[in-house]
Amino acid sequence: MRGSDGHERPGADLLSEWTAECGADDPVLVVPWSSPDGALHWVDLREDPYALDDIEEANDHPALLAALRALNGPRSPVFTAKCDVWSMDADELEAAQMDLMVEDAVATAGMVCYIDMVWRERTVFASRHRMEQMLYRLDRMAVELPYSLAQAEYVLRPAVVELEGAVGEGFAVTLYVKAVGVDETEAAERWDEALRAVTALLRAKELLGR
Repeated sequence: MRGSDGHERPGADLLSEWTAECGADDPVLVVPWSSPDGALHWVDLREDPYALDDIEEANDHPALLAALRALNGPRSPVFTAKCDVWSMDADELEAAQMDLMVEDAVATAGMVCYIDMVWRERTVFASRHRMEQMLYRLDRMAVELPYSLAQAEYVLRPAVVELEGAVGEGFAVTLYVKAVGVDETEAAERWDEALRAVTALLRAKELLGR
């Protein structure tokens, strides 16, 4: 496929992969959380969806706003703990070029976001085996998404959740969605499309085995 600028565009599907960072020295996701100065803290968007108005990154990026709303909605299998979005620096852009196997001219800018997610069903949250099954399923489902200049990465990591007086130890997933383009505008558009598509996968009946 050739873009309007004349550069060739790869025709492959969305690149998707997952890894596990569950070693003794790897970070643990804790919910609820707060920053050392107390200025930032976790908000349960399931109970208070209007708190989305206070998340600056979501207000600046409609796709992230839609993702947070969908992933914390009543029919979602997960809820979210943290998120951020930024433009790729030089090292991140070089890594993305290598992962996506594209020419430098095709990928002069990039965008990336992460969303920390916790599985709502306690039996899934507590089981590394069942969490890995979900990630394998997401990988298979992503093959059908035609976003060749974008990639989704899932990182399985340990988590501790303390809600309503109950403490649970299990596993969470950090989702990274990345995209590149010939300029910042194209990278942002491809990132937007890919994030919306991956969000839909996370709410799909096929993922939940329904």
